[in-house]
Amino acid sequence: MKTYALWLSASALALNWCASSYAQTTAPKSDKDEAMLETVVVTAQRRSENLMKTAISATVLTSEDITNKGVAKIDDLQFISPAVVIDNFGQGIDFNIRGIGKGEHNAQTLTGVITYRDGVATFPGYFVEEPYYDIAGVELLRGPQGTFVGQNATGGAVFVTTNGPQIGGGYDGYVQAQYGNYNDAQLQGAINIPINDKLAIRFSGFGETRSSFFSIIDRDPADNCPGQKYSGCKPGYNPGDQRWAAGRLSVLWKPTDRLTVSLKFDADYLDNGGYIASPFTERFKTLDPTWLYPGTPAPIVAAGTPNPHYSDLFHVSANYKSGAMDRFTRTVLKADYEFPDGIVLRSVSGYQNGKTDYYTDLDGTDYGAPTTLQAVAGAAVSPQNPRYWDFWDQVTEHIWSEELNLISPADWRVNWVFGLYAQADQYYYPQGKFSVGITPNPAIVGAQPTPPSTALGTESILWGRNPQSTLAAFGQIGYKLLPNLEVQLGGRYSVSRTVNDASWNQYGLAYSVTSHDAGGHLAEDNFSYKGSLNWSINDNNFVYGFIATGFKAGGLNPPIYNLSPPTPFHGETVLNYEAGWKSTLFDGHVRTVLDGYYNDYKGFIVTIGWPAYTAPTFTTEVNAPKPTITYGFEGEIDAVFGDLSFGGGIGVMHDSLGGFWAVDGRVGSNGLPCSPTTGPATTPGCVNLDGHRMTYAPDFTFNLSAQYIFHLNDGDKLTPRANFGHQSPQWATLFENSSLGDRLAARNLLGAQLEWTHGNYVVTLYSTNLTDQHYVGALNSGLDYAGPPRQFGIRLLNVF
Repeated sequence: MKTYALWLSASALALNWCASSYAQTTAPKSDKDEAMLETVVVTAQRRSENLMKTAISATVLTSEDITNKGVAKIDDLQFISPAVVIDNFGQGIDFNIRGIGKGEHNAQTLTGVITYRDGVATFPGYFVEEPYYDIAGVELLRGPQGTFVGQNATGGAVFVTTNGPQIGGGYDGYVQAQYGNYNDAQLQGAINIPINDKLAIRFSGFGETRSSFFSIIDRDPADNCPGQKYSGCKPGYNPGDQRWAAGRLSVLWKPTDRLTVSLKFDADYLDNGGYIASPFTERFKTLDPTWLYPGTPAPIVAAGTPNPHYSDLFHVSANYKSGAMDRFTRTVLKADYEFPDGIVLRSVSGYQNGKTDYYTDLDGTDYGAPTTLQAVAGAAVSPQNPRYWDFWDQVTEHIWSEELNLISPADWRVNWVFGLYAQADQYYYPQGKFSVGITPNPAIVGAQPTPPSTALGTESILWGRNPQSTLAAFGQIGYKLLPNLEVQLGGRYSVSRTVNDASWNQYGLAYSVTSHDAGGHLAEDNFSYKGSLNWSINDNNFVYGFIATGFKAGGLNPPIYNLSPPTPFHGETVLNYEAGWKSTLFDGHVRTVLDGYYNDYKGFIVTIGWPAYTAPTFTTEVNAPKPTITYGFEGEIDAVFGDLSFGGGIGVMHDSLGGFWAVDGRVGSNGLPCSPTTGPATTPGCVNLDGHRMTYAPDFTFNLSAQYIFHLNDGDKLTPRANFGHQSPQWATLFENSSLGDRLAARNLLGAQLEWTHGNYVVTLYSTNLTDQHYVGALNSGLDYAGPPRQFGIRLLNVF
């Protein structure tokens, strides 16, 4: 694999070098009508700029790209851009770029890759599966975006822009319908309505229903439906049938030539039916003696003992109901006023309101927790002696945000952007709506491992609120030393605060924390900066080098079993060095990008066993005491030659965790301490993680796409296209324990389309994951969450 990666990168470099020489000596382009690459625009720095002349690493998709590359939601971005990994565990995602972003599955850890929708930062934890419909473009930015995006962009950011109304346009729009396997039926569309020469509105909508990917049985005698699928079985399981509906109202008002006001209101109802998962142990054909509950005597499992619960990711069992519902709205009000000298004053106001409901079988089986497999060598546990872990929560989140910008014209010799930003984000956990519980079978408590908490109670319950706030001032100044040489300096000062006013009942022991308690609040401030030198060698070649920093705020730990006051974890910082070369080649038919980077990543937030008293159910979040180092390079190419177009990207990365000690909560340490800085190695399970890899950080990624247009009679066109994305294997935890499911296999996803265009009608046969690779999309709490299987169908589009 390493040889292959080097060969690909060497080929890309050779193409870039040779083609650059050719482009500088070729004759001017003739007037012949020939397909060429269009200018790609990026808006990350608050103005529209040519990506090929901007010191930023990004993959930019037009509305056409989104359709052609099969990007229907945020998960799909990882297969069209290098160095991007998205691990979806249902109610949230871990989104990492170049290994940096979010590696912990919880709300208190902020994301390091934030998504903006129409200029507003969206929910940082929940509500991430918003469908991509009526989209104008997507910008995926790699590397820290501390100056313009702020504290949630240590890894990068995603800017999604939806289509807006057109003043002076007609009653135009589109309607698209599709049907595929799993009874996947989808309908979407939009219409532009011109009111007068100053006002226009646009309505767009989306709806989809799909049957579950999973075949699920419940053999628990208590549910009275042995061997049957969930439908009709007590207590009313949902196997993951999907019901989505979304709508958007956009209003554009331009009362004068200088003032432009837009309003966009989105509403989404996303019923996923349930996030079905199965224990990691069901991946393995044979049993492993390490699958034991810590400290519990167990029979010896002989090497090679067949695993009676081995199964495919989509054939699972459970004995507790599943449900997953997201409902949210977003309002964005944007106003631009242009002064006579071209300076623009901009205001972007946002309000978002969301509610998520989630419940699941936390052990993912109808035979008990994965650790009960240790009893297979003795008495059978399943299906006669089942128990279940369950988890359910209801969380409401409100976000208010305001950003003010003052933007100079880009062509000024001294050009600048200044801004102010404020955001208030409040999580609310209603009483009785957030619970982790265990219901053991009393008849077999002595025969199967039972956690110590059972003696005190069977549930861990949380209720209360977690307000978070951010204030920031930022700006960037560019100065053209020469017409083709520019220096840019930017910075952002931010102040963030988070507090807990919450109560817990952990297995019978109560604990409350308020904003006045030592562990109930955290305030941090940070100054992030970027300095860049940009050189336009000629019209076709641009090189840049910069140093940039990013910051992600820390958060608050819950109390640990009432044994100690909670200790906050602090923010992360990243120092990024990067250089890049962007070329436009072969008379405008080819674009190439090469970049290399080095990151000094400090304060990496990780979840480990509680250092002072480690037991399997006691974990806490801490900052890695030593820096984590990541470095690598990326390359991208886009080309069009007549009716043939193709593109691709490659990312090669190395990362290494700085030395610190931690206990894997799945293994335990018999209650002995394990200091993050000193260990010791004499504590059972206290592991030195020095040199270990970061989570969800494959060392090699690449993507390829190609299409060819065949011209038929009467102006019809037939276009076959293919898209392929690869991610090398990745680790799901820092402990790199393959026997506990930490090693996630490589992902190789092939998509294909055959499109027929007839006038305003487009008919497309499509398939995603054409080879039907069954792969683990995320590992959370010992459960495997499967990536989508093969889907195929037909799509009809009418543009009017």
